Parts: sequence; C-alpha cells; structure tokens
Amino acid sequence: MKNTYVSEENFENIDFTKNSLEHGEYENCTFLNCNFEYSDLSGFNFNDCEFIGCNLSMVKLVSTAFRDVNFKESKMFGLQFNDCNEFGMSFSFDGCSLNNSIFYQTSIKKTLFKDSKLIEVDFAECDLSNSVFNNCDFSGAVFDKTNLEKADLRTSVNYSIDPSQNRLKKAKFSLSQIYGLLYKFDIEIDKNG
Repeated sequence: MKNTYVSEENFENIDFTKNSLEHGEYENCTFLNCNFEYSDLSGFNFNDCEFIGCNLSMVKLVSTAFRDVNFKESKMFGLQFNDCNEFGMSFSFDGCSLNNSIFYQTSIKKTLFKDSKLIEVDFAECDLSNSVFNNCDFSGAVFDKTNLEKADLRTSVNYSIDPSQNRLKKAKFSLSQIYGLLYKFDIEIDKNG
C-alpha cells in the first residue's frame, strides 16, 4: 500500500466515516470539527498536528504514531493508546473527553491533560511521571502500578489512587482531594476540622 505524505494542510468539517483519510504521514496539519468515529487509523503517522473539536471515538490505533499532537475539545471515547507506536509518542489534551480509553503500559511522561474528563480511563502500569492534570475528572479511573512521580494532580478530582500500589514520590495533590489517596483505609475525614 502506497503511503501519502501531507504537510501543512487544514481539514475542516469532514466526515471521515464516509470518505476515509488517505493512509500515510501527516505533518503540521489541522483537523477541525472532523468525524473519525470508528475509523481505522492504524499505521498512520501524525507529527505536529492538531485535532480541534473532532470525534475520534472508538478509532482503531494499531501502530499509529502521535508525535507532538494536540487534541482540543475532542470526543475520544474508548481509544486504545496502548496499541499506538510508542516511538516518540507525545501529545496533550485540552478540554477532551477520554472516557473508557486505555493507556495500559504506555510511557507518556510530561503529558498535559487540561480540563479533561478521564472517566474510567485505564492508567495501569503507565508512566505518567512529570505529567500535569489540570482540572481533570478521574471518576472510576484505574491506577495500578502507575508511575505518577512528580505528577501534578492538585486541581483534579475524583481519583482513587492506592499509594502502596503506585509510585507517587514528589507527586502533588490538593488537601481537599486527599481522600482519593486514603479511600482504601475506610477512614472518615472531617472536612471542617
């Protein structure tokens, strides 16, 4: 299969579920209000690209490369980032819904998650060291043998992280959400005292 190379293109309001994106490498491209739902982006390379207001839910990502990719205000339900090409994988998320996505055993150090919903996301055995979670909702998210060293979760809510099962050295948490670290002890914390 011949691979296409596309550079500095803007794709706007395209429904890629009807007209599939040509297989290949995309560099410095912007995808604005595009629908990729249930598409197969396996083997694609995205370098320095932006996805803004897109629907990427349930997209297939086998060996997909994301290098310096920004996702903004996008719906990204059920993505399996653990299937991606790990070489140089780096991205950021701003205002995204990543519910039920999987980052199992991925190394995504220094990743920025801002104003995002991470409901029931699987971060088991993931390296999130030095990552920043700014105003994120972790309801039902899984942290098991996760590296959160030097991560910043001070403005995030609804996490349940067992300190004995995860690496938390120098991680930052807010006092108001401390219960998320102590839940397994079944203790009562007086929020007024």
